[in-house]
Amino acid sequence: MPASILGEGGHLLGAALIRDTITRLLCPSCGSAHVAQVLGDNGGISYVCTACGHSWS
Repeated sequence: MPASILGEGGHLLGAALIRDTITRLLCPSCGSAHVAQVLGDNGGISYVCTACGHSWS
């Protein structure tokens, strides 16, 4: 593989790791990062902590 493709792949991986760190949600109740995004009753977005069961929108 040409070096330019390998270099670009490393750049994309670094960007994905930074994005994951920035966008991670924390539960406001227990502070856990184990949060699931779910659809609400009227199509809105809600979140549920899988560690303590707390839910919020």
